[in-house]
Amino acid sequence: MEFSRRETLALGLGAAMVTVLPFRVNAKAEDRIAEFTGGAEMADADITLNAPEIAENGNTVPISVEAPGATAIMLLATGNPEPGVATFKFGPAAAQQAASTRIRLAGTQDVVAVAKLADGSFAKTSATIKVTIGGCGG
Repeated sequence: MEFSRRETLALGLGAAMVTVLPFRVNAKAEDRIAEFTGGAEMADADITLNAPEIAENGNTVPISVEAPGATAIMLLATGNPEPGVATFKFGPAAAQQAASTRIRLAGTQDVVAVAKLADGSFAKTSATIKVTIGGCGG
């Protein structure tokens, strides 16, 4: 099989996009985290993310997050075209700093939870969810 110059160029550009695109998607998530935290350091404590290890269908994946003493919790799906899922804010009268929701995932990816604690510090945790059927056009 012989390829013309145009076909070779198209295959090369396609291969380059496949390797670069996941890095740009993760860069979007990192940008959102930096915006939320103001670039502050994050600890890996005081936050619990409950998510299934395997999701049969990416259209509806149950997620719950809990961070005692948090004033806000942000959820991100790093592999989605738009990684921001939700931001939950808690007032001083909140009985507990926990939330649960169902999210849509494009495919197997990490879900990240970042909590802003009352003392101004931040905590971060993540979970990898394997999706068998994608939910964002996949």
